[in-house]
Amino acid sequence: MPSTIPLPDASEYAPYYSTYINDAAATLQRTSKSDIRDLMEGQCDEIASLVRDVSDEAANKGYAPGKWSLKESIVHICDTERVFAYRMLRIGRGDKTPLASFDQDEYVPTSRANTRTMADILAEFRAVRAASLALINSFDDDAIARDGTASDRLFSARALCWIMAGHAAHHVGLTRDRYLPALTS
Repeated sequence: MPSTIPLPDASEYAPYYSTYINDAAATLQRTSKSDIRDLMEGQCDEIASLVRDVSDEAANKGYAPGKWSLKESIVHICDTERVFAYRMLRIGRGDKTPLASFDQDEYVPTSRANTRTMADILAEFRAVRAASLALINSFDDDAIARDGTASDRLFSARALCWIMAGHAAHHVGLTRDRYLPALTS
C-alpha cells in the first residue's frame, strides 16, 4: 500500500483535469484530512447526506432545462470513476498501451438512471468507490507513481486517484449549490 499519495505535479495529467485536482486539494485542506484516500472514503457518506431529503421523483429532474437529473449526475460519477480506475489499473500495472478517450455525454442516456431508486444508485457508488480504494491500496509507491497514456495525454496513477476524488468533490458542489436549491424549493 502506498504510504501517502502526494498531490501530483501538473506534468502528470492533462490540463483539463486541474480543476478536479484543485477541488480535491481544497477539499482535503478544508476537511483537515491527511491523505487523498481519507477524502475518498468520506465522499459516499457526504453525497448520501446531501440527497437524503430528495425524493426519487424529484431526483429524476435536473437543476435547469437540459441538465442531467440528480440521479444521472450520481451515476455519471460512478461511470467516470470506473473509467479512471481502469486507466489507473492499467497504468499502475505498467501497461504502456495508449488508452482511448470516452464521451461522458454518450453514457448518460443509456444509463437508465431515472428508472432506479436513489438508494440503489448510492449503493452502486459505495461499491464502485470501495473497489477503487481497494485498487489504490493494492499499489505500492512505485505503482502509484507510474505513468501511461490516456486520451493522448500522459497520466500518472497518482493523478488519476486525485482526479477521481476531485471529480466527486466537483459533483458534491454541484449537488449542494445547484441541485438541492432547485429540487427542494
